[in-house]
Amino acid sequence: MRGGGLLVAGTTSDAGKSVVTAGICRWLVRQGVKVAPFKGQNMSLNSFVTREGAEIGRAQAMQAQAARVEPTALMNPVLLKPGGDRSSQVVLMGRPVGEMSARGYHGGRQQTLFEPVLACLEELRATHDAVICEGAGSPAEINLRRTDIVNMGIARAARLPVVVVGDIDRGGVFAQFFGTTALLAPEDQELIAGYLVNKFRGDVTLLEPGLDMLHGLTGRRTFGVLPYAHGLGIDEEDGLRVSLRGTVRESVVAPPLGADVLRVAVCAVPLMSNFTDVDALAAEPGVIVRFVDRPEELADADLVVVPGTRGTVKALAWLRERGLADAIARRAAEGRPVLGICGGFQALGEHIEDEVESKAGAVDGLGLLPVRVRFAREKTLARPVGEALGERVEGYEIHHGVADVRGGEPFLDGCRAGSVWGTHWHGSLESDGFRRAFLREVAAAAGRAFVPAPDTSFHTLREEQLDRLGDLIEEHADTDALLRLIEEGAPKGLPFVPPGAP
Repeated sequence: MRGGGLLVAGTTSDAGKSVVTAGICRWLVRQGVKVAPFKGQNMSLNSFVTREGAEIGRAQAMQAQAARVEPTALMNPVLLKPGGDRSSQVVLMGRPVGEMSARGYHGGRQQTLFEPVLACLEELRATHDAVICEGAGSPAEINLRRTDIVNMGIARAARLPVVVVGDIDRGGVFAQFFGTTALLAPEDQELIAGYLVNKFRGDVTLLEPGLDMLHGLTGRRTFGVLPYAHGLGIDEEDGLRVSLRGTVRESVVAPPLGADVLRVAVCAVPLMSNFTDVDALAAEPGVIVRFVDRPEELADADLVVVPGTRGTVKALAWLRERGLADAIARRAAEGRPVLGICGGFQALGEHIEDEVESKAGAVDGLGLLPVRVRFAREKTLARPVGEALGERVEGYEIHHGVADVRGGEPFLDGCRAGSVWGTHWHGSLESDGFRRAFLREVAAAAGRAFVPAPDTSFHTLREEQLDRLGDLIEEHADTDALLRLIEEGAPKGLPFVPPGAP
């Protein structure tokens, strides 16, 4: 096999395309197949920095780990980072190239990116046995089909067979499968090989009559029914919805080693980015991570995290409007731990000069750290390595803000002032030794009899989760049929389902 491919599309956003793509990658690599993930265009605030200093979606970085290959910009050539006001930052081959409205992007710019996107896919296919591509949203977004470079546009250009994933837990999956197919042009329908049901609960035999009827209606088979799987907690594009009330980050089910648990409250700021930073905390036995948007929810928290954001000035205004800013300031005055990461770090500082991101000019920060921030047009993209609390730390940086640290104790590239910590480094808590040392400091400041587990390995836990995804594909999908699709393409003679594209 050389240069085989498959596009994993979905009936909706969040149907499970990212995890199915990762699962197929992990299953293939366990079969000895050299495989790479690919997503031509991604819209997400969760991003990652590759070793060559390119910014790509975290979902593609996770899929690369599933495939056991190093992530590169080829795997996600276009990344759109929403910034409010109906505009997004366009990141091309890992570097920002400007801000653009949705109308401007779909009105012409997107089409100019088609050739570079297709070239990236072809380069991956030339160097790998198989490339598993992920679509975006739904391929039946008929208003955007003319400018599509991530769903049927790329599938037709590269002659990729397509499997459509549907989330049955939401209901309506048969109508979604049928309607998605029936709204595509005949040339697109030729590539829709079949369907994959995701998040099924119960007895699969009760589903089989519906799958048979779907086959009769469309002439296409279902390649598997994946059961609902709890506790995967892997990186996705949009793993948190707009409403975060009561959302708890999934964690391993294990009792705490000490007498107490640690409660972590993450402020759900607008345009929150890389909230996956707290996954490593949630992986620790006895650490409970919760996303909050009210000041009273900070009362019993042992640690408050102000996470990254694509809108630092907007996040500051939100913290003040909600009363969270005052609650965080009271915590700091009482010596109770607060951690700011990237945009959250900037918000905790004294002063911000922003003529780039919000164009708000001079804005006062919360004044909890001796830091002044100036936004630069050039984005910092880096993979720093350092030391904190006597432990080696690795991280990655994605920010326009340049911090001028004017006091406090050094902490990674930021500082610590009393119980308040700030850094631009994402991913630092994935360094096991540092995470344990940091949690010991938090527990001591909070007066909790909490003891970090001595053997929690975040990397090992992530590998176990990716293996579970591979197991789901191996045990519940027709892997022989999927392999034939990857090697040979969509079956010939698939019937047209009317009415087709309008």
